[in-house]
Amino acid sequence: MVNTPGQLPAPARPLFAGLSGRHVPRTGAGREPYPLVVALHGGTYDSRYFDIPGYSLLGRAAALGIPVLALDRPGYGASKLLPNGAGTLRDHADFLAGAIGEGWRSYGADAAGVVLIAHSIGAGIALMLAGRALDWPLLGLAVSGVGLHTPDTSRAAWAALPDLVHVELPAPLKDQVMFGPPGSYADDMPALSHLADAPVPRAEIVDIVNTWHDHAPGVLAAVRVPVHYRQAELDRLWIVDDGEVAGFARALSASPRVDWAMQRGTGHCIDFHHDGAALQVQQLGFALQCAAQAR
Repeated sequence: MVNTPGQLPAPARPLFAGLSGRHVPRTGAGREPYPLVVALHGGTYDSRYFDIPGYSLLGRAAALGIPVLALDRPGYGASKLLPNGAGTLRDHADFLAGAIGEGWRSYGADAAGVVLIAHSIGAGIALMLAGRALDWPLLGLAVSGVGLHTPDTSRAAWAALPDLVHVELPAPLKDQVMFGPPGSYADDMPALSHLADAPVPRAEIVDIVNTWHDHAPGVLAAVRVPVHYRQAELDRLWIVDDGEVAGFARALSASPRVDWAMQRGTGHCIDFHHDGAALQVQQLGFALQCAAQAR
């Protein structure tokens, strides 16, 4: 099910490997090569992030005949936490490397391969996946909301979160860090975005602010597929300037093609800003291009 304006996000359902989420099947019968898109959300949102009415990546994909699996990452929705306290980005990448293979075999059909579209913490996990030996065909990555460095002040703030397995951020705090200034988004935001709110496993937030800046150079250098990268100019969760964004792109030194840019005048969750439609159309076009080049 895909939303039309005015509808609530479709309910998540069990998909594979103990993961819940949303599935948009292939529509149309064109002969052109197409990808299976696997979408990975960021922290404090579940898979509804990709299916907010009027801002739905799933809806745009359906219009283009692109099948999508939007997953609830472990610890979100009906997807169980990883066992034995595992919760770092690498733990998620370890699990999803095998789980997405199962999803590919169940839902891949005649698709040319998999393209990951991922945001924020999900983007960091997707980049870690891309440097691994996988038993499924990864064609490319489209990532946003991830950079090289988080502000030093963020580490202290996130470390001060309650020592609980899950933490729920108050809506006013989320609005402050996830959005740009008034005028960069429509009147129905940020309120509409809260349809996708979810408690966040504390381990993944603490991990990304404390270890990502050390791991990022090696993670990015290991990526060997095409990458589409966008970073919001007014992102409050990352250090963002021309040098940081260009440095991220340069660090993808083994990728055969990097399409990168700073998204001007927008905040962390680009999808929910005025630029959201443009971002999603670019990401899906990139996915189709990856599929065409694979064939």
